[in-house]
Amino acid sequence: MWNNGEQQQQKDVRVASIGISVSIKGEINGSEDLTVDGQVEGKIDLPEHTLTIGPNATVVADINAKVVTVFGSVIGSVVARDKADVRKSASIEGSLTCGRLAVQEGATINGKIETKQRPAAADRSKAEKAA
Repeated sequence: MWNNGEQQQQKDVRVASIGISVSIKGEINGSEDLTVDGQVEGKIDLPEHTLTIGPNATVVADINAKVVTVFGSVIGSVVARDKADVRKSASIEGSLTCGRLAVQEGATINGKIETKQRPAAADRSKAEKAA
């Protein structure tokens, strides 16, 4: 009852945004979720967060994130440690490596696709004991 404000703050997720009129060349690193609707060229590194490529976005970059959702255009390598979600308006040219993959009808992927399951906790402890 008294913790409603505290619980609300925990649920608030910070999301940074790159607008449709913004163009960035270089490297983007972050510790919060990111939505790109403009143009990015270079590298995007969000290892513990979600990256959303909006429908108006053009991204020519190497991407590393926990979850990647693509509505726009991506050229480069994409690594989504947990999940990649490629929507019907999306196009990806290059390699795509992910734990899980969802592709809507109408999406285009040209390149190599590789799914890698992260070992379950039990498998990890066995591997640690063996080492």
